[in-house]
Amino acid sequence: MTPEFVIQILRDCLMTAFWLSAPLLIVGFVAGIVVSLIQIVTSIQDTGFSTIPRLAAFLGAFLLSLPWMLSKMTSYTVLILGDLSRYAK
Repeated sequence: MTPEFVIQILRDCLMTAFWLSAPLLIVGFVAGIVVSLIQIVTSIQDTGFSTIPRLAAFLGAFLLSLPWMLSKMTSYTVLILGDLSRYAK
């Protein structure tokens, strides 16, 4: 196993993790901005008001993207474990 091969495996692993987390991070970021803007406009500084909508948005995004995430994880796992003999070299 060459160092370039190990680097490629790690790069693929990190890119898969990035793409799996990107939708949830984007939804969390947008929900946080929207809630903050609403708090600024209405002058409401309640912690429950800032936390619950963000958690609801995150949960909704997680449930909607879960099939896609499972598909990506399964295909990556099959790719890595499909041909173990190439890692033994």
